[in-house]
Amino acid sequence: MLRYQAVMATMVTSTKTVTKKGAGSGAKFPGPNGKKPGGNGWHGDDGSKRKFSPARYHITMWVVLAAIIMMFAALSGVYIMSTHGEQRIAMPHMFFASTGIIIISSWTLTRAKRSLQFEQSRRYVSWLLVTLALGLAFLTSQLIGWRELKDAGVYFAGQPHSSFFYFFTAVHGAHLIGGIILLVFLLVRSKTNILKPETEKRNTWTAVVALYWHAMGAIWVWLFLLLLLLK
Repeated sequence: MLRYQAVMATMVTSTKTVTKKGAGSGAKFPGPNGKKPGGNGWHGDDGSKRKFSPARYHITMWVVLAAIIMMFAALSGVYIMSTHGEQRIAMPHMFFASTGIIIISSWTLTRAKRSLQFEQSRRYVSWLLVTLALGLAFLTSQLIGWRELKDAGVYFAGQPHSSFFYFFTAVHGAHLIGGIILLVFLLVRSKTNILKPETEKRNTWTAVVALYWHAMGAIWVWLFLLLLLLK
């Protein structure tokens, strides 16, 4: 009897030992770099930051611009169909001036971008300030153009042709304000990164903002020609 109890105790002890060994030696998946588990796992638990990707910023801006361009294209189609055969409205003189202003602003922003590429920080900031001033001048000229329309007896609640004069300029001006905000962002960022300049990020942000600004300039030229030439 005593021998039988000793054998049973040995079997129970052996079973517990095997169970404990199996629980402690379960398979663990290595990290993506082949290191031991927990060092650099699949879920990024090492606290590392995601690598900066300029392409992601450019793609995002192109998606935004595609939506804006499609909106203006649709509005242009409505304008063409709704104003056929109506009396033509004289283009305000300030709209000619604003067209020249926004074209020049695209050139100054290109100069700013080039200055940044050559690591000329002071010239970069100076050209950004000139571009910002031209953007504000463009908005001011648009408001003066509205006043010219009003003095000529052209109001928003008139014929479709006159309504689109106000509507096109208002919608475009709202989007240009977004570009002005981006220019201010670049200026603020240029001041905060003097001690620790992040060249790649600054170049990417400048390129993205320039892309948006050039697109706003091209859209205005299209709207200007549409309003000027379409009878």
